[in-house]
Amino acid sequence: MQQSLVDSSDVGTASRLQGWQMLNKVPQVTIFFWIIKVLCTTVGETVSDFLNVNLNLGLNGTAIAMGGLLLVILFLQFRAKKYIPGLYWLSVVLISVFGTLLTDLMTDSLHIPLETSTAFFSLALAITFVVWYAREGTLSIHSIFTLRREAFYWLAILFTFALGTASGDLMAESLGFGYLVTGLIICGAVVAVIAAWRFGLDEILAFWLVYIMTRPLGASLGDYLTQTQANGGLGLGAAVTSGLFLAAILLVVIFLTITRRDFIAAPETVSEGQEQRPSLVWQVVGVVAVLVIVSGSGYYWRSTQLAKLRTVTAASASPLGDLSAFRKITQDTLGLVHSGDLAGAQTRITDLESAWDSGQAQLKPMNSDKWTVLDTSVDHVLRSLHAAQPDAKVCATALQSLLDSINTLDPQKAAGG
Repeated sequence: MQQSLVDSSDVGTASRLQGWQMLNKVPQVTIFFWIIKVLCTTVGETVSDFLNVNLNLGLNGTAIAMGGLLLVILFLQFRAKKYIPGLYWLSVVLISVFGTLLTDLMTDSLHIPLETSTAFFSLALAITFVVWYAREGTLSIHSIFTLRREAFYWLAILFTFALGTASGDLMAESLGFGYLVTGLIICGAVVAVIAAWRFGLDEILAFWLVYIMTRPLGASLGDYLTQTQANGGLGLGAAVTSGLFLAAILLVVIFLTITRRDFIAAPETVSEGQEQRPSLVWQVVGVVAVLVIVSGSGYYWRSTQLAKLRTVTAASASPLGDLSAFRKITQDTLGLVHSGDLAGAQTRITDLESAWDSGQAQLKPMNSDKWTVLDTSVDHVLRSLHAAQPDAKVCATALQSLLDSINTLDPQKAAGG
């Protein structure tokens, strides 16, 4: 998706700010741009999961570590006077991870509903765009050659990743669509935006819409790759998926560095007043109206369905349905811990992690309060077994607590077992 709209005062502004002047700091929007973008969004999901769970850093520890690293890399990015592929895309990878963590922290640590975080990041992104356009007269990424514009650009990128995470999780988890269906819906939305662009939708508006939508699309891809084959995925795991995608990003970046296919030689200019088009305002109003109507209607329809489901399950002795699969894995893992086979227990518990993540879309809408209770127990078990030096007693206690929670929520199956 090519962009050509740049404010008529761009070159003059850069000339006046001699100490701030630089070449364009971002790449040309080519097919390689979108390939790396999707890879980065997937890495944002898998790396945050790997650091949080596999390395047992926890959400807070992961956020602090990645936030500090992001600040260092962004400092180097701002210091650069031109577009450097390796530095730019490393910044995108890190901001993808950190944007994911922001939403996860609001959801898991602060217990803020995904509806609220989606609305918050939507408003934050809208304010960023309004202030950016008011100060600079353009939102084109092909005009990033001053520090102020670059600051607006990276702030917008951060909010797009956080918003994409929040809205994607809202659809996949809270509304129970799952990541596969969510991915298909997002693909349809992306196709619709591209078609609208072909028929006259402003190219910069279309670019930012697609940029936001590719975040949940990448998360869906990551979920498919990391889930076990029994749960409908390829079973690669977070570590392998992260490594493969980081390697793929590195190869593409090396290719672009050598060929310079995505370098912008100089900022584009347009005649004065060309960007002040009344039609653009109406396009923005129309797109926002369509998004509000479609998303609002879809949310109301799905919420009504889930309310009926909760009414049915509320009277059931098993508010989360059949939990026998989770009980079996927990029992197996507990048996391995009691026998002293912690390595086998760590291997077996990955089945619980995959099954729980895969079942979240179905279980959480049935009874979110009960699901949260069980999810907390599952997290405690995973942290205990994924510790650098797991303690057998701690692991056994966590597993027994989880087993008790499962039996409480599914007493009929427990009695039958």
